[in-house]
Amino acid sequence: MTPSTATGSPATVPPEERRSRPSRVPAGVSLAALALGGLAIGTTEFASMGVLPGFAADLGVSVPTAGIAISAYALGVVVGAPLITLIGARWPRKQMVVVLAVALVVFNALSAVAPSFLPFVGLRFLSGLPHGAYFGAAAVLGSALVPPAKRARALATVMLGLTIANIIGVPAATWLGETFGWRSAYGAVTVVALITVLAVVTLVPNAREAGGGSIRGELTALYRPQVWLTLGVIAAGFGGLFAVYSYINPILTNQAGVSPTTVPLMLGALGVGMTIGNVAGGRFAERAPRLTIALALVAYAGVLVAFVFAAHDAVTASVGLFALGFVGLSAGPALMGRLIDFAAEGPSLAAASFHSAFNVANAVGAALGGVVLAAGLGYDAPAAVGAALPLVGLGVLGVSVALERRTADR
Repeated sequence: MTPSTATGSPATVPPEERRSRPSRVPAGVSLAALALGGLAIGTTEFASMGVLPGFAADLGVSVPTAGIAISAYALGVVVGAPLITLIGARWPRKQMVVVLAVALVVFNALSAVAPSFLPFVGLRFLSGLPHGAYFGAAAVLGSALVPPAKRARALATVMLGLTIANIIGVPAATWLGETFGWRSAYGAVTVVALITVLAVVTLVPNAREAGGGSIRGELTALYRPQVWLTLGVIAAGFGGLFAVYSYINPILTNQAGVSPTTVPLMLGALGVGMTIGNVAGGRFAERAPRLTIALALVAYAGVLVAFVFAAHDAVTASVGLFALGFVGLSAGPALMGRLIDFAAEGPSLAAASFHSAFNVANAVGAALGGVVLAAGLGYDAPAAVGAALPLVGLGVLGVSVALERRTADR
């Protein structure tokens, strides 16, 4: 199967079941309820980077060592996305979303009371387990609530909570961490996750076409080279963001000379860029998905190189953070649509794997940034080394497109 656009054949549902049950709740409201989970997930993932110096000092480890907790969360996403998706393959998607939101409540509450560093690392791993599976189930459920032609925009809306987290959730959690201690940040995430549970239960209908599938059907996604190549584009291409973001607090305070209390405001620039990029990416994905991905990767390499110099001033660093967010998320809907199209019988696993791959990028970027910092190369080094990763992703995309064209010719 060869998709030509991100809104091509709506592989998430059988043709005879593409219309969901009538609901008095507008689709936009239901999608917003699903996006709340993304707000909780985005806040718990990215706020860890903002409060990293706080929990490093409190739990008695160095800043590079504290980065292990960020990598542990990313590893949890990588493991949890396929594992939980397969375990819950037969569950209705709404039930799956609710259960995963409850897991977010539990594991973030426990993270807030971790007694020492090793338990904290373990709890961050557990907190990452629901991440990808939540978005996978929410993507399939959200797609079932709108006409096929609006699928890319629905996917972008479900992802919107993740980007808004970087405008509101992450700055607020970072401020809480600076003001009341890092544990309060995870307490705030717990509250948002609890609201998500209530919102999904009351505002999201049980869409017939978003019912459970089968383990065998979901596993078909793993047999397709194009699925793996697209995951490779994500895993390689976006590690540069996390090479910088994982250590953004010390980068800004040491190089741009900003106070720790100003960092949350500057992180808001990244969130604004992510949100605008995600919305714009939904539009771009409907017209030219492959070109959208390619241009985003090229631009990302350039932005990371520019950030090496921009990070020495508060104003230019804010502009650089906006650009990092915009370019990084503009390719998201196109990549998600590409995965779902190539994994026709396994849409939930494909959508969940999107987040697994993104968190492989997270783990690789955080580890790479930690290595260059530990080597004493300075706070310019994470952006400099991260700039090579989008070019690797571009090479993988080239292989994928060549295979796609060859298959189409046949």
